[in-house]
Amino acid sequence: MSIIMYTKTGCPWCNDARGMLNERGVNFEEREVLSNDSFMEELVSKSAQNKTPTFDIDGEIFADSSAEEIGPVLSEKGII
Repeated sequence: MSIIMYTKTGCPWCNDARGMLNERGVNFEEREVLSNDSFMEELVSKSAQNKTPTFDIDGEIFADSSAEEIGPVLSEKGII
């Protein structure tokens, strides 16, 4: 299973989501969009918006999703 988390430096919701993933031992790739134009373009292309955290879970996009919102999705998919 591939999980990409698009983040922005200083984003408190990103920090919460990252912490939840790390606490539960979930492997994910973090892509910080403010310092990388390619990642920002990718985020906008995939989700039609630029808010974070946004998750790409095996090609399924969960835009602007908090830890509280993404947790049940990960549970439903058997990741946590």
